[in-house]
Amino acid sequence: MLTGQADPNGFPTVYVGEGDPVAGRLISHYKQKDFWSALVFFSSKDDNLNKAHVQYLEARLVNLAKEAKRCVLDNSNVPQLPSISEMDTAMLKSFLDQMLLIFGVLGMSVFQKPAAVSPSARLLQARGRGRTAIGYEVDDGFVVRAGSESPKESVPSTPDYIVKLRETLRVQGVFVDEKDHYKLAQDYTFNSPSSAAAVLLARSANGRIEWKDEKERTLKDVQEEGLRDAQ
Repeated sequence: MLTGQADPNGFPTVYVGEGDPVAGRLISHYKQKDFWSALVFFSSKDDNLNKAHVQYLEARLVNLAKEAKRCVLDNSNVPQLPSISEMDTAMLKSFLDQMLLIFGVLGMSVFQKPAAVSPSARLLQARGRGRTAIGYEVDDGFVVRAGSESPKESVPSTPDYIVKLRETLRVQGVFVDEKDHYKLAQDYTFNSPSSAAAVLLARSANGRIEWKDEKERTLKDVQEEGLRDAQ
């Protein structure tokens, strides 16, 4: 995986590929792709991955990235899953799980969609201009639930990076057009409560104040209450 921040205010750009050997492919990418600043590659012990196995992993990662919609994919073609046995599929699923675990440790979350909401999750709301968004805090950011609404137009003082992020989400299909507003098509993880609030409210926002529970307590109040309970 090649990754880099082509636009400092936008999504990371990612390319997923396979090569045998890897070195030759990297030389080609170095000449042809200028967005990447980091590389992660995986190999197998004892050469127990064949060409079809590697193509399977490549196709699964590309599909996961397309579903999560947390990056700009530089892949011009979408690789297809090869035909492999059930035994090989089970082995590769385990290999893929290990890859995703390592990506998570490295802080690369572009392949991860939000997990199912926990029964213990505290749902919070952010409201503005007649629109309501619902979400909850997670370890790696803030998840906004599918169906949450957002005004179409950003206020003039909205930071450029929020405007660009909103447009990227529209292009990616995360925001869908509902005539007079946008609606979130899927649960989506933002990097922080503030970025989630700013994108959904279409203006500058402090997420610790904008997100409130059913008793109108802010996220800041909820977090401080949790810290007191933990002491």
